[in-house]
Amino acid sequence: MFRNKNFTHAHLAFFISSAVALLFAAVIYFFSKNVLWTGISFVTFFVVLYLFVYTLFDQFVYRKIKLIYKFISQTKATWREEFYNQELLPQKTIEQVNEDVEQWASEQKNEIERLQSNVAFRREFLMNLAHELKTPLFSAHGFIDTLLDGAMDDPNVNKVFLQKASKSIERLNYLVRDLDEISKLESNQIPIHKSEFIIQQLILEVFDELSQKAAKKNIRCSIKKGCEQSFSVFADREKIKQVLVNLVENSLNYGRENGETVAGIYAVDGKQLFVEITDNGMGISEENVPRVFERFYRTDTARSRNYGGSGLGLAIVKHIVEAHHQSVSCRSTLDVGTSFGFTLDRP
Repeated sequence: MFRNKNFTHAHLAFFISSAVALLFAAVIYFFSKNVLWTGISFVTFFVVLYLFVYTLFDQFVYRKIKLIYKFISQTKATWREEFYNQELLPQKTIEQVNEDVEQWASEQKNEIERLQSNVAFRREFLMNLAHELKTPLFSAHGFIDTLLDGAMDDPNVNKVFLQKASKSIERLNYLVRDLDEISKLESNQIPIHKSEFIIQQLILEVFDELSQKAAKKNIRCSIKKGCEQSFSVFADREKIKQVLVNLVENSLNYGRENGETVAGIYAVDGKQLFVEITDNGMGISEENVPRVFERFYRTDTARSRNYGGSGLGLAIVKHIVEAHHQSVSCRSTLDVGTSFGFTLDRP
């Protein structure tokens, strides 16, 4: 009976009062042998004791529980507090209240873990940002100081130093521009203007724009055989072009000499297409794959920085794709290659 989940403090007061009243009535009967007096004593003692026990539990136990509910509901609104106190709580047993408190504790634990994770991510992001800003700034500052110290009068080095300083400032400009763009994407300040266009034509356009960069490493860019059939998509053409530029540039940066970058287009169903950019480059280790879309995350810091860029390209890809309510993924194996893919709506 006591294990019943519907057992309330009123039931508990009833059983305590009954047991004590019966014991008291038995003592009265033992000494008086009067059934009527014993019955009156039992009823009177039962009623008084019941009211006392019930009030005791209500005042000192359930009021404390109500305070717990007030705390875990995190409400200052009087109507909601009254709702918990007068309507919800009296219908709950101690076991149900315990379950609610345990659920609340679990939610708070998850929230704390999420906040701790966000703090760690923010700390790492700020450290990376400071490092990324410091590198081109110090480099440009060093070259300019060298020129001011007299190298400007030396025709053999002044132009070289100015070119290097310009390159560092250009890198800094890329970084600030990409930071501004990703912050706008995250805050939904950049609108998405969708239109219908053929995805293969856009891919070939990107390949053509990056052909000189591909030629430096003799990387062949092409559309995969069997994927030449024209598919129309419904998306923001300029934003998707930026996604493709970032992905193709990434494949060229980390691709092998005399390698290839291949674009595949696959019909997922009647509503979506899957676009994939694949290379046969150096690849990414398994533990690094889940973090490639993080801002400033580099799988190999020294090697990555040699290729320039802001370190935000893949993060921008992720935000643009998600702004289209689509998904982006990465598959990679060291010394085999990498594939980045994303989905798009068909018109």
